[in-house]
Amino acid sequence: AYVQARLEDYLEALTTRLAAGGFAGSFLLMQSAGGLAAPETAARFPVRLLESGPAGGVLAAARIAEQAGFGEVLAFDMGGTTAKLSVIEGGAPLVTRDFEADRVYRFKRGSGLPIRVPTIDLIEIGAGGGSIARIDALGLLKVGPESSGADPGPACYGRGGTAPTVTDADLVLGYLDPSFFLGGALQLDVGAARTALATLAGPLGQTVEQVAWGIHQVVNQSMANAARRHVLERGQDPRRLPLVAFGGAGPGHATRVAQALGAPGVLVPPAAGALSALGFLVAPPSFESVRSYPGELARLEWDAVERLLAEMAEAGAAQLLAAGVEPARITHQRFAELRYVGQGYEISVPIPPTGAAQEMAAEPLRQLSTAFAQAYQRKYQRPGPPVAVEAVSWRVVSTGAAQQLALPRLLGGDPTSAHKGHRPVYFPEHGGFVSAPIYDRQRLGPGARLRGPALIEEREATIVVRPGQSARVDRAGCILLEDEIRAGA
Repeated sequence: AYVQARLEDYLEALTTRLAAGGFAGSFLLMQSAGGLAAPETAARFPVRLLESGPAGGVLAAARIAEQAGFGEVLAFDMGGTTAKLSVIEGGAPLVTRDFEADRVYRFKRGSGLPIRVPTIDLIEIGAGGGSIARIDALGLLKVGPESSGADPGPACYGRGGTAPTVTDADLVLGYLDPSFFLGGALQLDVGAARTALATLAGPLGQTVEQVAWGIHQVVNQSMANAARRHVLERGQDPRRLPLVAFGGAGPGHATRVAQALGAPGVLVPPAAGALSALGFLVAPPSFESVRSYPGELARLEWDAVERLLAEMAEAGAAQLLAAGVEPARITHQRFAELRYVGQGYEISVPIPPTGAAQEMAAEPLRQLSTAFAQAYQRKYQRPGPPVAVEAVSWRVVSTGAAQQLALPRLLGGDPTSAHKGHRPVYFPEHGGFVSAPIYDRQRLGPGARLRGPALIEEREATIVVRPGQSARVDRAGCILLEDEIRAGA
């Protein structure tokens, strides 16, 4: 209600400008649940755009991971102000209806505004390249959630920022090339970064380098702790999920986050810093309808449920037709939001297609109740209480065909031709700075392998390969980082 009028005006003006510029394609907007919508639909439901940016990155991460042979991964997006993490199962991100906006107590659950719309299930914490480091009341080093933002930005940007940040620490540690940040578009000031870090080094009785490593580790541990809790709450084991790292800072921190989690590896897609934009291009047109029809399963009338589901499917199809989807390419998935009587949280259970569902009606939805009990067991690792199962609401997700993601197949390459030189880089495994080889990612072809310590640079991000790790490039140009013992096994 608060932003609808403004969004309508904005979309109308944008559509007019596109038409005036000769644009003849389809203009669609990303929704928080990972589906595209026509401008008319977006204007009617503006709240569904709230987390559209992060949703794009998670969608692309899911598709790339699946092509690389990983059905279950942890998407890790670290940018300038925040880090986002999302569990991907069966090649698709999890979706929640318990999203909170504007969490104010260190991004803790319960401290924000609840938004009851479908959203890709992710956790967001104040950890990014611009996160500010400080000394707390106990004399301990803390990082974030306050951020320097993009303007003035970290001290090393030379735009007036003076607070020590994660980017300043990464620069002092050698993880960033001051002459190749954003492909050389922005020259970083190492002296300004050291001056900012010195404001912490004195009170802590440490060197600038020690403070820089402390900042790097504190922010990594903060992200790992948040990731561990997020994954465990969804019934997964973080030691089983490789990280898909993207965002401008993600590939530089992923290896230490994965190490803290005990994760089996890190997958870094091409153009990792722009992965969210790629996700927008592969998302399917989609619309979700939700209707309330509560009651115990054993007492509900299935014919009434079927009528409700049919109405929602018809409404969803109308939204997709407005987005230009052909009727033959529209599919519908149906879900029941179920819980045990007396509980406060529901579990979403798929409903079989219409033909199969008729058999369920003959036995008071027994199959649906059984499916819920199995889902409850998987989620909570224990059987449910001996009470009745009740439905709270019913959902229909109407979807058009998704775009195929076809990353270009690259030619083979020799790491020798990609070698750019060496520079001092801090790795505690070697007791401090070591002369590490630097590689140009664009010249690393499929099959190329190298060992850490090393750095792999591209325009949008830098990949840190720590000692004891190996890096290899697959046919699509994705880089997989693994511990050498695990890789050898």
